[in-house]
Amino acid sequence: MTQLDERDTTDATAEAIAAASRGAAAYRADPYPVYARLRESAPVCPLSPPHGVDTYLITRFDDAKAALTDPRISKDMYAAIDAYHTIFGDSSVALDDNMLFSDPPKHTRLRRIVNSAFTPRRIESLRPRIQEITDELLDRCSTDAPVDLLTTFAFPLPLIVICELIGIPEEERSDVQKWCAVVARTGFSKEDKERLAVAEGALRDYFVDLIARKRRDATDDLLGALIRTQDEQGAMNDGELLSTLWVLLFAGHKTTAYLIGNAVFNLLTHRDQLREVLADPELLPNAIEEVIRYEGSVENATFRHALEDITIRDTVIPKGALVQIAVASANRDPERFEAPDTFDVKRQGLQSAHLGFGSGSHYCLGAPLARMEMRIALTTLFEKFPDVDLVAPAHEAEWLKVPFPAFRGLEKLPVVLDPSRLLDR
Repeated sequence: MTQLDERDTTDATAEAIAAASRGAAAYRADPYPVYARLRESAPVCPLSPPHGVDTYLITRFDDAKAALTDPRISKDMYAAIDAYHTIFGDSSVALDDNMLFSDPPKHTRLRRIVNSAFTPRRIESLRPRIQEITDELLDRCSTDAPVDLLTTFAFPLPLIVICELIGIPEEERSDVQKWCAVVARTGFSKEDKERLAVAEGALRDYFVDLIARKRRDATDDLLGALIRTQDEQGAMNDGELLSTLWVLLFAGHKTTAYLIGNAVFNLLTHRDQLREVLADPELLPNAIEEVIRYEGSVENATFRHALEDITIRDTVIPKGALVQIAVASANRDPERFEAPDTFDVKRQGLQSAHLGFGSGSHYCLGAPLARMEMRIALTTLFEKFPDVDLVAPAHEAEWLKVPFPAFRGLEKLPVVLDPSRLLDR
């Protein structure tokens, strides 16, 4: 379990962390009171997580934003190799040799290469296809019975999009999705690590084969472009190419899928604001930014570690300790946002204010694609099914049940797309 160590600050904080450590349903349904207590009493909070590596949780906005760009706080988990192996095991190393887990100059080099292939023009060219996929998925949904909008819509949409963008054949996507799901849900027990090793081994083998096939037969997709860059410029080795493919695939659909689910859930639980968005579609982009701030899909940023002793708000983070940045807490910090626990689709100045896509050199590469997918998904859903509604009350929603997770999202999202059809039966 994740717990405060001997440096506990208050009984209230310890009690809050205890609930979080159990992944309790009440905490997962609403973790924000826990984060509020931490911002007040332990804004840089020492934890003793299940992986056994000392970790410090940063919860205030200003500290979080600074930590995301602090060169003393490294993303290069290979530099903290003992901690890396303790947390993830040996099987993860080959998949994590990418820009997400690197610092300059390596990060700068890899990011530049991916940017050259992942261009705004390539992303914009996807718009008609994203609309087509959205229409197809919603047309398949039943209007005669409740449907789980996560499994029927929110997850398939970004997965199909990123697979088509990368160049993963349709008949191979179900296996890839299955392996990705294992990686996303794996814990720290021996059994979990064994399952993780199997899934990651299967992904590595699949990517090696896919890269070889596309090297033999050139393609115009994103992976084909990366292969050409590698072959012509030698700027990326085989391990980095494989790992880059993995991070684009994984990050390219999980976060967007949970974002779509969170957006639908929060708009349906704030009907008055949904009506405003439907009446004025120009409000939708701002509503999306508010969803990302208020209930974004990234609860905690990926691991970092301290390269030296660092003092933040009178707390010393010792060299070698892991640093976890609570994005969800930072985006609810009252020192940064007025009435932060209020959902407000008309909130001003959001796009450059929240940390939902990170900050600095590691700002999310896929943010423009995610925003496009969300706008098309939400516009089409509410135009096609304006009376869509939740099956159960909001307080019965099932959220991911893990302590201090990377993702913030629903386990399922049961809705009735057309309530009138059910009433007529």
